Amino acid sequence: MAVKFYKPENQVPLEMHKVRMVQKIALLPIEERLKKIQEAGNNTFLLQNRDIYLDMLTDSGVNAMTDLQMAASMRADDSYAGSETFNRVKAAVKEVFGTDNVLPAHQGRACENILASALVKPGQTTLMNFHFTTTKAHITRVGGTVEELIAEKGLLPQSDDPFKGDFDIPKLKRTIEERGAENIAFVRVEAGTNLIGGQPVSLENMLAVTDVCHDNNIVSILDASLLQDNIYFMKTREARCKFMEIKEIYHLLADHFDIIYFSARKLGFAKGGIITSKNPKYTKMMMEYVPLYEGFLTYGGIDVRTMEAMAQGLYESLDMEYINQGPEFINYLANELHEYGVPVILPAGGLGCHLDAGAFVPDMPHNKYPAGAVAAALYIAGGIRGMERGTLSEQRNPDGSEPYAELELVRLAVPRRVYTLSQLKYTADRVKWLWDNRNLIGGLNWVEEPSVLRFFFGRLKEEDYWQEKLAEKFRKDFGDSL
Repeated sequence: MAVKFYKPENQVPLEMHKVRMVQKIALLPIEERLKKIQEAGNNTFLLQNRDIYLDMLTDSGVNAMTDLQMAASMRADDSYAGSETFNRVKAAVKEVFGTDNVLPAHQGRACENILASALVKPGQTTLMNFHFTTTKAHITRVGGTVEELIAEKGLLPQSDDPFKGDFDIPKLKRTIEERGAENIAFVRVEAGTNLIGGQPVSLENMLAVTDVCHDNNIVSILDASLLQDNIYFMKTREARCKFMEIKEIYHLLADHFDIIYFSARKLGFAKGGIITSKNPKYTKMMMEYVPLYEGFLTYGGIDVRTMEAMAQGLYESLDMEYINQGPEFINYLANELHEYGVPVILPAGGLGCHLDAGAFVPDMPHNKYPAGAVAAALYIAGGIRGMERGTLSEQRNPDGSEPYAELELVRLAVPRRVYTLSQLKYTADRVKWLWDNRNLIGGLNWVEEPSVLRFFFGRLKEEDYWQEKLAEKFRKDFGDSL
């Protein structure tokens, strides 16, 4: 239940924690920020943390852990095999999901590597509501393809639909019929959908997907990395879930999906990854890949202290006062920007607030990377590191052509329990200034373009010195202020 303020004008999301440790951060002068983003090849991944004021690149592995997670890490059992730490992780997975079969991996994309290696044959297709970059890369690496079946509402930047991550169920049925069930490696639901704004999927839609899969004897997989955000939205937006216990929702999903995997860098606010299932046949299919790629079956490439923190974090994912912190603060930032007239994805999803970069620079072609340009401009404007989630995050086709992104977004992730309300208001202020000066934002061109996952370490340069002009305008407007 939300906490109401006596004076409505004071209504803000309320932190359900207190801060017991701090880390100093720096805000460089505008001229230094200009220099740093250009040295990083206009790729926010290549910025150094010491040069960043607010790091909103991701919420993956950068969330503040609780005192109980830190305490749990001190009792770790570092035995190579037969570790009590692994038994505690299994007990936590059992409590949260109700599943007994557990494979550890060092993070979510390691789980995806195992899933693709075990389940995807060359020429097969995987169907999903929307792809994620590493998921797609692992599937194409082994000769598979990815087809997205997001409902049309998911690609509308702004609407009042509460579940924009839903599958298009009629299209799912048609696609299976047209391609043949034997040519579908698996159907994957991402809850919520990272690349279209962290948008949630309804419980009704997820169960409909699994029904279609079971009717056609196709493996159903749930990417549960963002599930705690998704469950918050289910509890607050879906009538069926309002009076369900959080654990009841987790268990219901595990009853219907053949396989569930997640990155604990997101779910539970720790690190590591897990693949789990109620049916041991699936974990047996994948078991051999854990020692091959990750480590032994009781640690899977994860440090045991991290595993203990993961276990405690999973228990905490059953607490509404923990899982509401991300969505409520993200919603506050999105609404603040919306009131300023800045185009953002609405309704706000989980993970972060997403700027509609295509609306910032509507005349910029996709191959000048609008979202990348806006992300670089925001670092110049405020020392804020966001993440490009547009065409730059796509992968070229085999013939060298570019598949243009459906949406050009800049993700401002909100690491849980890390930044204060004043820092979110600073973010909104600097984004508003950038929006008012959006006519100064220009395009980017490649200098170094890797062939795989180029958005991680590729380098680009500005066109026509627009970044210098942006920095000059900032200095004119803000004077001696940082």
